[in-house]
Amino acid sequence: MPYRWTQVSETERQLELWPFRSMPRRGSAIFILSTFGLITIPLYPLLGTFVLWGLLPFLLLVLGGMWWALERNYRDAEVLEVLTLAPERVHLCHRARRKPAKEWEANTYWARTEIHPTAGPVPWYVTLSGNGRTVEIGAFLSEDERRSLYGELADALKDLRNKA
Repeated sequence: MPYRWTQVSETERQLELWPFRSMPRRGSAIFILSTFGLITIPLYPLLGTFVLWGLLPFLLLVLGGMWWALERNYRDAEVLEVLTLAPERVHLCHRARRKPAKEWEANTYWARTEIHPTAGPVPWYVTLSGNGRTVEIGAFLSEDERRSLYGELADALKDLRNKA
C-alpha cells in the first residue's frame, strides 16, 4: 500500500500517503537501454550508408521523448499527503512539487470521513470534512486502496473520539 501509519507519540498518529510507482527509476533506465538496443537492430544493415544518418536523428528523438515522458511522470508524481490525528485536532497537509502546500485542520470531534462511490472525480472518492470545509484525501490511490483507507480512517477517528 502506498501509505503508512506511524505512532508519533502516545496520543498522536500520523498517516503518510504517496502515489504508487509501478516502475522504479532502475526499471525506467533498463527500459530506455533495452529500447535503444532494439531500435539499433534494424540499423545494422544500414551501417556505412547515408540512410543510417537519415534515420538516426528520428530514432534518437524517439528515445529522448520516452526519457522526457518518464522523467516528467516522476516529477509530477512527487506528491505527499500527511494526516496527523491528535486528541484535539486533525491536520492534513498536501504537498505537491512546485506548488504551495495545502493545509486543512479541524477539531477531532467534528471531523468526519466520507466515501463517495460515484459522486467524486474518481470512483470511491474519500473526503474529510470539518471546520466548515471538505477536503479530498488519497485521490491518487487506486479504488481498492481508497476503500481500505476509508475504513482505516473511520476507525482511527472513532478510536480518537472514544478516548476523549
